[in-house]
Amino acid sequence: MPATKPCVSSVPMRCPTSQPSRRSGAGTGYGCTEALRGILYHRYRLDDSGVILDAKIVPPTSQNQKSIEDDLWRYMPERLNLPHAALTWQCEQAIRNYDPCISCATHSLKLKLDRL
Repeated sequence: MPATKPCVSSVPMRCPTSQPSRRSGAGTGYGCTEALRGILYHRYRLDDSGVILDAKIVPPTSQNQKSIEDDLWRYMPERLNLPHAALTWQCEQAIRNYDPCISCATHSLKLKLDRL
């Protein structure tokens, strides 16, 4: 990014910059961050050296999973006459209504349908 260097250096710094303080030792930290599709919760447990021993991340998509599945169960019965590809596409659209992350929303549905 050589082209941006002159621009960045020409902007006066209004706030002094500093490094955050670091504290070593074992401990557990919690946090949450607001994302476009909900709240991201996370927790980390570290040892005395600062090595992460355990981490738990709960993204918004997993929090919405039950509602997504319930909506699909209600959505499907009236559409069982559709061809497999059309039904899959419509279910994927219903999933996208929850605005999950792009990797979850893109072709995430593996529809297995047993027609009688």
